[in-house]
Amino acid sequence: MKRFLLKLSGEALANENKKYNDDIILGIAGQVKTLLDKGNQIGIVIGGGNYWRGRTSENIDRTKADQIGMLATIMNCIYVSEMFRSQGIGTEIFTPFACSTFTKLFSKDAAVEALSQGKVVFFAGGTGHPYFSTDTGVLLRAIEVDADGIYLAKAIDGVYDSDPKKNSAAKKYDKVSINEVIEKNLQVVDMTASVLARDNHMPMWVFDLTKENSILNAIDGNFDGTEVTCD
Repeated sequence: MKRFLLKLSGEALANENKKYNDDIILGIAGQVKTLLDKGNQIGIVIGGGNYWRGRTSENIDRTKADQIGMLATIMNCIYVSEMFRSQGIGTEIFTPFACSTFTKLFSKDAAVEALSQGKVVFFAGGTGHPYFSTDTGVLLRAIEVDADGIYLAKAIDGVYDSDPKKNSAAKKYDKVSINEVIEKNLQVVDMTASVLARDNHMPMWVFDLTKENSILNAIDGNFDGTEVTCD
């Protein structure tokens, strides 16, 4: 049995015309259900990029812009949670601040209990504070619930030494240490999250979400992305 966190980008859930692509979300749900049936415990963090990408106007204060981003992640988690429930998957949504009856206030004990019950636990709202990204949020929650690791589902098939879209000679890492990630600023996650991963020995795996059964394959060991080690 593994307990792990899965990080999804908000953009990965969307298509060109809508905030959500139900086919993609249902495909993710099917993979998650298979993993749950094998006894795994799964937490999910979703970014808010399909709604909001940082500070879009100089007239908006940075703190307020970040708060809007937190709300975007909550909307995504509520939507994806309901899609999962439609497939017979039990879920809970936790936030670091009260959201009326929409979510539950995060506590480690409640989150671990929900995971132990076989529910998918959504960690929404980031850290609850401005100036911290969902990268930091996923590391923080993984550490708090004693996860075995974090799987980062992206639109790229791993970690490269430079942007492969701009540099055709970019080198892909099959395995890279978190110290090298920090030293070379490889941007697996942001720097705050990278330091948290290093200091708390939290391994990460980066893979391409768009490939067929990519989540299942990554977690079952049929992995062609990049492993970020804590050595």
